[in-house]
Amino acid sequence: MKILTLVLILFSVGAIAAPPKSLDNFFGNKTKIENPFNLRDPFKAPLSKSEAKKDKRGFYVSGKGQYTNITDTALDQISVHQIKVVGVLIGKERRALVNTGEKDKIIILKEGQKIGPEAAELKAILPGGIVLVEKIVNVYGEEEYLETVVPISK
Repeated sequence: MKILTLVLILFSVGAIAAPPKSLDNFFGNKTKIENPFNLRDPFKAPLSKSEAKKDKRGFYVSGKGQYTNITDTALDQISVHQIKVVGVLIGKERRALVNTGEKDKIIILKEGQKIGPEAAELKAILPGGIVLVEKIVNVYGEEEYLETVVPISK
């Protein structure tokens, strides 16, 4: 039993002390393929043509089961003074339809979104318009909130 233990210890020490083989040139003379690791996985199906052309559909998925063709607009670049409320959607989730002066350009806003470089928050969407709240610092150095009511324009 002692001899068997001694032999096992010698083999394990010999295996640990052996220099590691470099795997950099593992396929060197075994294949004619230049980069075998850069090939696609043979067990995965190749992309179909419809999956490759998803960007040209004319719409995109904005959420689970939600599709839209309205592009996203950077809300921090919209001036609060140029906003015209075109319509209001009242229901479970309130939405405001806003025009920024560009022809036929409508933006859909939700309550709680920040608008403009001053980061005015859309506090409420009411049947007659929207309420924006801005946080400013007055001349005395105190924080103050300005509420702006934007009615539905005709």
